[in-house]
Amino acid sequence: MSDMEPTATLTSKGQTTIPKGIRDRLGMKPGDRMTFTLMPNGTMLVRVKRRSIAELAGILRRRGRKPVAVEQMTR
Repeated sequence: MSDMEPTATLTSKGQTTIPKGIRDRLGMKPGDRMTFTLMPNGTMLVRVKRRSIAELAGILRRRGRKPVAVEQMTR
């Protein structure tokens, strides 16, 4: 990417294109979802969401541990 900050234009439909250099650096692909967080100072954070909630099933499971009910987790 060059030293210049990439820019984008907002269309009348509220759409914009993320510059190619940014998409490439973030490894973005068609269909990726993003979240937008507006900070108190006016800065906007954009996060690329690559995983669906279904993909997270079982990631905390470890061998030898018994499953814990949700009700027990809130104690």
